[in-house]
Amino acid sequence: MAVKEKIVGDVAVLTVSGKLWGGPETREVHEKVKSVIKDGLKKVVMDLSKVKWLNSQGLGMLMACLTSLRNAGGDLKIAGATEKVKSLLMITKLITIFETLETADRAVATFQ
Repeated sequence: MAVKEKIVGDVAVLTVSGKLWGGPETREVHEKVKSVIKDGLKKVVMDLSKVKWLNSQGLGMLMACLTSLRNAGGDLKIAGATEKVKSLLMITKLITIFETLETADRAVATFQ
């Protein structure tokens, strides 16, 4: 699992790859979001196009990231979710909480 960060204007784009099964991987992603907030960025796009699958702990991490950002006055958008990830978001009704977009570029544009 890896997290790559790219800054586009005042938006942090975090590209996550691998599987989010819990443990150190999910903590690493949440720590990255907290680090971005400390750096003064409150708009985050999480690109999940390279995430093969996530479980309940991965969903919990997404909720924790969203909560951290909203508490700081920001927001989180999900980009590029695979069909498997989208179906999990739909089943859990989290699709109603997260704004999901097809690409990271589109997600960044919605912040403008």
